[in-house]
Amino acid sequence: MSFLYEYFKHPRKIGAVAPSGKNLSRKMMKPINFDTAKVIVEYGPGTGSFTKELVAKRRPDTVLFLIEQNEEFCKQLSHEFRGEKNMYLIHGNAEHVVEYLKAYGFDHADYIVSGLPFTSLPGEISDHILNATKKALGDRGEFITFQYSLVKRDFFERYLSINDTLKEMLNLPPAYVFVMKNRKLAI
Repeated sequence: MSFLYEYFKHPRKIGAVAPSGKNLSRKMMKPINFDTAKVIVEYGPGTGSFTKELVAKRRPDTVLFLIEQNEEFCKQLSHEFRGEKNMYLIHGNAEHVVEYLKAYGFDHADYIVSGLPFTSLPGEISDHILNATKKALGDRGEFITFQYSLVKRDFFERYLSINDTLKEMLNLPPAYVFVMKNRKLAI
């Protein structure tokens, strides 16, 4: 119910009336190599649908950053994941991901998982987030996000190279998972 309440308070920032389902959470984890991931960032964890999967699958020494701007969701996440090692919950904005990583001694993330509603976010904010994401990924990192339609595909391709698009039909509504990387520079 708190998710629905927060949606009605902030519909452009929440983007859905219910948290992502287990099938979508699993699909979002599919591209991640948990054996090699040292740093994983999650944008907009909300009530923790993806976070639960990340915590269950990551190695104990993998560092997990959760960046959530909604104060109520931060409180819930803090309570649910209290005592979790190598996890940093940041009440802040995804557009500052590079600063957050640097503050903890990291220069890039191996994976950035996003639950942000790019379709409903203002364009300027989306631009700032994708520019910051490019920097935070470095040469090898991957950005994994989902959307309920393919409408933002061209927008994402302005910033990153889409390596894969996965469909999750068992989510309500069905969703598309985009797996992206920085473009390689031609030599």
